[in-house]
Amino acid sequence: EDENMFAVDKPAGLVVHADGRTKEPTLTDWVFERFPAQKDVGGMHTLDSGRYAPRAGILHRLDRETSGVILVAKNDETFYFLQRQFLDHSIKKIYHAIVEGVIDPKEGVIELPIGRNRADFRQWTTGKGVRGNSRKAITAYKVLKQGKEYAFVELQPKTGRTHQLRVHMKAIGHPIVCDKRYGSVCVFGLNRLALHASEVSYCDREGEPRSILAPLPTDLVSALKEVI
Repeated sequence: EDENMFAVDKPAGLVVHADGRTKEPTLTDWVFERFPAQKDVGGMHTLDSGRYAPRAGILHRLDRETSGVILVAKNDETFYFLQRQFLDHSIKKIYHAIVEGVIDPKEGVIELPIGRNRADFRQWTTGKGVRGNSRKAITAYKVLKQGKEYAFVELQPKTGRTHQLRVHMKAIGHPIVCDKRYGSVCVFGLNRLALHASEVSYCDREGEPRSILAPLPTDLVSALKEVI
């Protein structure tokens, strides 16, 4: 935390913004409780329900079951300064995941457009299963540890599509472990998506490069020991 922003390590199971349909606790609630002045930072955003809600200075989202780094601005100047870096993809995000299968090649780039799944509007997909238009999506991957049936990988999204990492890894035949929405198995005692936002690198308002890192949570550390 500094005078312009702070970073949080979101736990798995916590939603970032309310969906307008349920009353469960959110990261937004946590921000308001500790930083009441955040209410108007960044203006409003549109919920999935079509209703509007305050952004609370939160610059990006993670899926409910994904843990890791989220940046929050304390004022509009910082919010829009950093938002521009998200929009032009100059912010670097690194994720770590446990995925199914033996991956070959060990490093590469996935370039597959993503759109709504024609068969299930809650899912996103690639190829002929898309309903309507697809949008450009690029993910770089690298295998860090390879076991007989599972791999530990580093993922770098070059674009910011909904469920991008989950959809891309499934599309190449290596879905992220315990991704219930996209049909992956739950192993190693996990009951949540084996995906963690480990690092966000950006340029601060003084022009200095910054990197925020969140250590791998204990459930994924334990699961990783069983991968090899």
